[in-house]
Amino acid sequence: MRLADRTAVITGTSSGIGRAIARRFAAEGARVILADRTEEPREGGRLTLDLIREAGGEVEFVTTDVSRWAEIDTLVAGAVERFGRLDVMVNNAAISVGKPLTETSEAEWDATMDVNLKGVFFGCKRAVQQMLTQDARDDVRGRIVNISSQHGMVCAPNDIAYGVSKAGCVYITRQIAADYAKDGIVCNAVAPGKIITGKGGSAQSPKALAYAESRTPWPRLGRPEDIASAALFLASDEATYITGENLMVDGGWMAN
Repeated sequence: MRLADRTAVITGTSSGIGRAIARRFAAEGARVILADRTEEPREGGRLTLDLIREAGGEVEFVTTDVSRWAEIDTLVAGAVERFGRLDVMVNNAAISVGKPLTETSEAEWDATMDVNLKGVFFGCKRAVQQMLTQDARDDVRGRIVNISSQHGMVCAPNDIAYGVSKAGCVYITRQIAADYAKDGIVCNAVAPGKIITGKGGSAQSPKALAYAESRTPWPRLGRPEDIASAALFLASDEATYITGENLMVDGGWMAN
């Protein structure tokens, strides 16, 4: 119960990595606020809300577009109104276009930046605003965990908008960590490698999977639960004196 008596807001929770993070946090005792544009899982199956409730967790779902400040403001304010404070903010929501530079339209670029970068900016800003008003627990007023990507560190093949947005996610994590350390706010990121989430599209094509397997030293590709474990560590009191880090969870991809 590493998150007992903690309130966590997590974006992009209906599917994949966000779904796994939400379930893991709830299993560790957190009061979880789920945020996404829709409740329906892309990979099919039960709603995240129902799975957590049936396991005995305390959970709510709030329909949220992270690219809209008013909706992020409402999301965080509602969590605080119900539970009294915000202990952990996980900015996970993201989209991908899957196109190279010359094929990416202005609209596709803007949509990617709106969710992947502006959404992180809004989530971090609103979280910090709230955390600055809270009393510290063991010198920490609150923790932010951003979900970046290995493709914020190296090129994203044929997906320039995604790669640039994730590089920005890494940078904003460091900036916030440095600016607000004196205030007891911890900000880190988790950078997934190739994670099999069940969604379709070119990222799950045989060619893409074969490329990922050739680049990954570990004998399997990643699972959403691998990222959930890393996010849990950074959200917990076990992660002390760690801020501004971009934790690679990539099966050794970046080491290869």
